[in-house]
Amino acid sequence: MDPLRLALDVPLRDFDLGVELAVGAEVVALVGPSGAGKTTLLRAVAGLTKARGRISVNWTSWLNSERGIELPPEERSVGFVFQDYALFPHLSVRANVEFGRHARAEGLLERFGLARLANAKPRELSGGERQRVALARALATDPAVLLLDEPLSALDAHTRDEVRGELQLLLRESGRPTIVVTHDFEDAATLANRVGVLVEGRIRQIGAPAELVAAPADPFVATLTGANVLRGEARRFGGLTELALPSGERVRSTDTAAGAAVAVVYPWEVTLSPTAPDDSAQNHVEGAVASIVPIGNRVRVRVGPLTAEITSDSAERLDLSVGDRAVASFKATATRLLGLGP
Repeated sequence: MDPLRLALDVPLRDFDLGVELAVGAEVVALVGPSGAGKTTLLRAVAGLTKARGRISVNWTSWLNSERGIELPPEERSVGFVFQDYALFPHLSVRANVEFGRHARAEGLLERFGLARLANAKPRELSGGERQRVALARALATDPAVLLLDEPLSALDAHTRDEVRGELQLLLRESGRPTIVVTHDFEDAATLANRVGVLVEGRIRQIGAPAELVAAPADPFVATLTGANVLRGEARRFGGLTELALPSGERVRSTDTAAGAAVAVVYPWEVTLSPTAPDDSAQNHVEGAVASIVPIGNRVRVRVGPLTAEITSDSAERLDLSVGDRAVASFKATATRLLGLGP
């Protein structure tokens, strides 16, 4: 039996948050847009928001509306890392970590690389150091459940990349049920064993990050995982399915669909060229270059309705500028189709 089981119903302004979730000794990330109910779910688990339903941890009920059980926050064994870390500015690093009932900083300061900063105040720390202090404080009471609300959103882009991998290791080492909420799929995929997509209070899909990329349940999940989504009308064409785009261009896939559908293509599956290659195994979409964005040793280029992610060497060889015409090409076998129903 899983140590943490949720079956929550929380009334919100525009919809009801209704989530059922089982979390073992693993990290589960919930990713979704602002207002989807992510933070509300964490607060309900911690007892900071009124909820109906059931929450059980290690076979102990924290919430059971049918039986009249609702433990107050102080009786729930929760470690909560807030979005802004919520450190006490007047306390030292050591005092922040030790704050709370039966909290101990022994070993945690060393483990989190904070021993040399034990007497420093939060204002003297970098963003990554403040995050480590917040996580150490959350673990200092040896909680049954760990909750993190947008743990990387307060960091600049450079620090975020550096801290993401570090946080992944720390969370895996903690060995307890952990729920992370974020609006960024890359953060979720790096930190979690499983990722759930939460939209308007409901989980659209949950699974390993690779599963969501390989087989998104719907166009929203596909977009959230970073895919290009092309809408059109699908029909069989020989042994393939052909999707007619509003622009008049046609995209072919080895998947099967009919009627209104979307093609899902990931940026790393798209290549660019000045003119269409003579290759019948590929789809070709022509358009103007709308943007060119370097990201590390890769470059993201927007051509018409598609974003391609190519190497810096390829971008330099193509010598593209915004406004130039280019052709985005991708294989039929790399094009997933999702039907939109009647």
